[in-house]
Amino acid sequence: MARDRMQKQRFELKYLINEETALLVRDFVRSYLDFDEYSVGKADFSYPVHSLYLDSDDLKLYWETINGNKNRYKLRLRYYSTNPDAPVFFEIKRRLNNCILKQRGGVRQECVELLLKGHLPQQEHLVSKGPNHLVALQNFCHLAQQIHAKPKVHIYYMREAYVSDDDQSRITLDRKVYGDASLDYSISTDLKDPRMCFTGSVILELKFTNRFPDWFRELVRVFGVMQCGAAKYCDSVQAIGFRKLDAVLPVLEERSPLGRSW
Repeated sequence: MARDRMQKQRFELKYLINEETALLVRDFVRSYLDFDEYSVGKADFSYPVHSLYLDSDDLKLYWETINGNKNRYKLRLRYYSTNPDAPVFFEIKRRLNNCILKQRGGVRQECVELLLKGHLPQQEHLVSKGPNHLVALQNFCHLAQQIHAKPKVHIYYMREAYVSDDDQSRITLDRKVYGDASLDYSISTDLKDPRMCFTGSVILELKFTNRFPDWFRELVRVFGVMQCGAAKYCDSVQAIGFRKLDAVLPVLEERSPLGRSW
């Protein structure tokens, strides 16, 4: 397995920029950071990222984000390939005020469906035998069972990523974001009826573990970018529509911030 660069606790700031600005940001960033290992040698320095998001039938986790709850979490499977030897990461992404906390365990692909259907997680399901990975998987399955979470949305995008040697700073540029309804228990890299999100925009994320680096501040100043929300899961739900996700419609239609019937 490649080096695990996941930052377990970090701050992240998001910005929506156009492609012209993204290319200028690329040149700026390369003075400070190196490509992460997945970007090296790739066309446009980008690699595909796939995520399968879980939620309850009343989309509890979606609504917690829409309502701006300060302490919330998401449940997702992150993977890069459907090669049987490639891991699938079961991830909990928590937001506590402005801080992002992550836990994840790399799972063997043949065990994914078993775990999603409620089987108790065991050490043999994991790619890595580290105790933290088992704890992360156990916590994921516990949270999923608490809200009866099921697969809802498959999200795909192309990521260009840069990282510091000490993994304290990371910058990503995400392009071509697509969301697709995915209600079964298997993982796939195929999209059946994808809906594009953030059309015409590139998602820039500045991620850091301690203090905001001075050169991050200079980047923001030079390019005049404005921090904003850019939740891929929420935008995908809205683009796909609640009906395709087998959501509980009567409650959702009343509460929809867009004033639409899905």
